[in-house]
Amino acid sequence: MYFLLLFGLPLAIIFFIYIRRQINVDRSNRARLNEAAESGMVEPPSLHPVIDPIMCIGCGACVPACPEHAIGIIKGKAVLVAPTKCIGHGACETACPVGGIQLAFGTEKRGMEIPQVSPEFETNVPGIFIAGELGGMGLIRKTTAQGRQAMDVIAKRKGGAAAYDVIIIGAGPAGIAATLGAKEHGLRYVTVEQEDSLGGAVYHYPRNKLTMTAPIHLPIVGEIKMYDIRKEDLLGVWNRVMRETDIKINFLERMESITPSDHGFIVKTAKQSYQTTSVLLAIGRRGTPRKLDVPGEQQAKVVYRLIDTEQYRGQHVLVVGGGDSALEAAISLSEEPGTTVTLSYRSEAFGRVKQKNRENLEAATAAKTLTVMLKSTVKEIALDTVSIDYEGNTISIPNQAIIVCAGGILPTPFLKEIGILVETHHGKVVH
Repeated sequence: MYFLLLFGLPLAIIFFIYIRRQINVDRSNRARLNEAAESGMVEPPSLHPVIDPIMCIGCGACVPACPEHAIGIIKGKAVLVAPTKCIGHGACETACPVGGIQLAFGTEKRGMEIPQVSPEFETNVPGIFIAGELGGMGLIRKTTAQGRQAMDVIAKRKGGAAAYDVIIIGAGPAGIAATLGAKEHGLRYVTVEQEDSLGGAVYHYPRNKLTMTAPIHLPIVGEIKMYDIRKEDLLGVWNRVMRETDIKINFLERMESITPSDHGFIVKTAKQSYQTTSVLLAIGRRGTPRKLDVPGEQQAKVVYRLIDTEQYRGQHVLVVGGGDSALEAAISLSEEPGTTVTLSYRSEAFGRVKQKNRENLEAATAAKTLTVMLKSTVKEIALDTVSIDYEGNTISIPNQAIIVCAGGILPTPFLKEIGILVETHHGKVVH
């Protein structure tokens, strides 16, 4: 009896604490899953894990491995409890000790359109290659590998009659690796980027966002042995690589069209045209920012992303849009000293947005640093004022700064226009 009390009681206490903790974890994860369902945020945006409940042993190794905290344990099994937070790092797949997690494109309810490419990343249009996020791959280590491997194939075709061996479109991870590969192979190349910076989608991530969890290999540079690297550090690495390798990238040069020619293709940009044997599309899936198409939108005051809230301190800012990016921009701006914000959205309610953003929006509205105008449409942007159609009336607000968060125009129609086959995948596993 004494023996049982001496050893059995502590074990019972430990067991009780463990069970109580598991119940609390389960309850918390159920609440997160329910919140996502109530907000309509149940579909992952791109590459995401598919967890086999039969193989899953509930060890939880995938939970801390996920940089976005998108996975939780419910009833002893791993579950994607915050689907829209998942951006396809793939760390969960690596962490699973039993191989119970695979990465997939699309879901049963929401298909994902992926261009058809060969193992060499060439599309059904000979000479046009696709690498990176546009092809469905969001993992930085794999997008850089694709850009590098595509250049290895293109290098075997160099020396044609066209002025260039390859035109690389986009300066995200795949485009950077491809540009380094083109230089390493001695190709005649031009890299064009419609924005003013390196990084592609990574450049638009929030501050300090964890972006890469494994080393990458870049042509000329070799292996970059960095783990758990955040946005700013990764952008710093890429800018340093660009300086040290002296690769050339034409920023603020937007690709407008690709047409076949006698010697390959003619790539027309906003600045000039290039004759090339091959083309590599590394343009991502964000697409071109969707514009308002109203008079005065060309002003420098109008931008399509929020980078630094401090630059708007003490100003009145108009944010246009109704998604999470618009709400998050408006909320963060309203927290700057002396900054007031108007959030304009054309619908009568905010639909697929996170509950936390709804709560923060209500708090900012109550503090009178943020004004919400539902059922409103921007009509004209003058030098000092903005005209808005609001509930049937035209009102005027100050024009000091405007941020349009209306999403992007996906490049799918463009791909189909130049003959690239696009397939819709409903949960296709990546091998």
